[in-house]
Amino acid sequence: MTAGIASIHADHVLVSVRLTPNAREDRIEGARLLADGRKVLAVRVRAIPEDGAANRAIEALLAKAAGVAKGRVSVISGHTARVKILRIEGDGHAIGAALMDQIT
Repeated sequence: MTAGIASIHADHVLVSVRLTPNAREDRIEGARLLADGRKVLAVRVRAIPEDGAANRAIEALLAKAAGVAKGRVSVISGHTARVKILRIEGDGHAIGAALMDQIT
């Protein structure tokens, strides 16, 4: 996967994401470089950032993109921020390949 966006491990993948809530559609936009030099995966969701709705929407979207169940994706950092880290449980290399197909 694009260097810096994801950390691939045997049993999971950690993905850095910049979330834009309240968008027109749910979609993965691709790799972006933030002003501070961090690389992230830009994602938009229709859900509003209230009561965790946007976090649940991003978990569902990345689960679908990675080909795993929704319960295998969780926000582990940045719950109330736009930049988040999500953990996707499963075969790290297969998940990385599936996500790469979504952003290229």
